[in-house]
Amino acid sequence: MEYVVLIVSAVLVNNIVLAQYLGNCPFCGVSRDVKTSLGMGAAVAFVLTFASAITWLVHHYCLVPMNLAYLQTVVFILVIATLVQLVELFLRKSVRVLYHALGVFLPLITTNCAVLGVAILCIRKKFDFTHTVVFSFASAVGFMLAIVLMAGIRRRFPISPIPRPLRGTAITLITAGLMALAFFGFLGVDASLTALTK
Repeated sequence: MEYVVLIVSAVLVNNIVLAQYLGNCPFCGVSRDVKTSLGMGAAVAFVLTFASAITWLVHHYCLVPMNLAYLQTVVFILVIATLVQLVELFLRKSVRVLYHALGVFLPLITTNCAVLGVAILCIRKKFDFTHTVVFSFASAVGFMLAIVLMAGIRRRFPISPIPRPLRGTAITLITAGLMALAFFGFLGVDASLTALTK
């Protein structure tokens, strides 16, 4: 039940995009098409989960024993960049359509603050390895949920009577804010689930 609370909290209550507002660039940039958003969500899920797992191992078995914890951010970015390169190579060889659809946003996963943010959150919350993997994957699912929901909403923009000054980025950010308010409705869910386990 502890993992259920962690998953629900990461996906709905503390959604990495809508509650903590990390990963805004791909969230606003790629969320124009549902299929592309799913592809981006899957790529981020892979990178985020594996990056958090590898950075946890690097932190606990390399940086801390050698008193190099102050290099955490630099080392984490190097791990994330390596994983993004692997994902990019895989997509270029195997799924060329998705590779071209993601375009410039695929390399931007390297600088996606959601990936680095989750890796650092796992260290700061003192999660063990299993909790780190579960939390990271759940956060990635939350990212995918948010970006796919945004893509579904943005499909309606061309046929909606949006005032001219609000078209484009403005209406996207307003929509993101309204989605964040909607997700705040889940605020008591993880507390309720935690109370049930006691």
